[in-house]
Amino acid sequence: MKIGLDVMGGDFAPDNTILGAIQAYKELPSSDTIVLIGDQKIIENKLRQENFDSSKFEIVHASEVIEMAEHPVKAFSNKKDSSIGIGYKMLKMQKIDSFSSAGNSGAMLIGSIYSINTISGIIRPVTSAILPKENGGISILLDIGTNPDPKPDVMYQFAILGSIYAKEVYEISNPRVGLLNIGEEEEKGNMLAQYSFKLMKDTKDFNFIGNIEGRDFMEDKADVIVCDGFTGNIVLKQIESMYKFMIQRGFNDDYVKRLNYENYGGTPILGVNSSVMLGHGISSSLAIKNMLLQSKNIYEAKLSEKIKKALSKYSDNNIKNR
Repeated sequence: MKIGLDVMGGDFAPDNTILGAIQAYKELPSSDTIVLIGDQKIIENKLRQENFDSSKFEIVHASEVIEMAEHPVKAFSNKKDSSIGIGYKMLKMQKIDSFSSAGNSGAMLIGSIYSINTISGIIRPVTSAILPKENGGISILLDIGTNPDPKPDVMYQFAILGSIYAKEVYEISNPRVGLLNIGEEEEKGNMLAQYSFKLMKDTKDFNFIGNIEGRDFMEDKADVIVCDGFTGNIVLKQIESMYKFMIQRGFNDDYVKRLNYENYGGTPILGVNSSVMLGHGISSSLAIKNMLLQSKNIYEAKLSEKIKKALSKYSDNNIKNR
């Protein structure tokens, strides 16, 4: 397997990305190759500083970088020789099997849509986060920022995608899907929540258990938690802040450690025709390492193929025309 990495992406690139790649190399089987995409001179100099043999990696030069604050569409369209642009070109041409970046998330999303396209029937791709449960399990929260203002039919697809992800990658046999709301009653919440509930309540496409509240995250009430990207991003960053606060206050038991985003590395972009991983902009070398290892798991699980197969079973009424 060839695992592509945008070396120039992230707030602390290229130092953390290269260090993370070195760490991942030490854990991956010899049959796998990490492809470093970025400024070749910078990459080789950094590897030399780390006393690491550059021949252990495949290095692909990119003369441009899409900065974190750049407009995603303009940057992806204009910077053809950027590390993100070249990464997607290689993915499309099947020169790499997966592509990971902690860079401009908007450009990564646009690149996935323009280069490898969404899976037929998918309205909008989605990103997710893993939330640890107190009992040792996990739940999947989606969306976490990709779609801040979705419609109810898009929320319905989030539930489908999250269920497939939970089943195929985390081996949860019949994932329970909860809709994040301000109360458990069907009539609670804003118009988006109310109409999403109506679409989901009688479905046979996934195991819908109804509304759940923010206080239910850490309990074993749902395996997949669906919300709009605006809400999900706020929830995720609040949890990250809570983790940092608890560490500073000296709380560091096994559960608190599981709140650390670095343990999960990144999120796959669900609903596109290949394996793409998106990392946190502030990713440490540990997070980069885990993102690369997770990209291998996503690829080997053939997640995009299983999403295609699953969607083919759903009637038109349960997808775009529900």
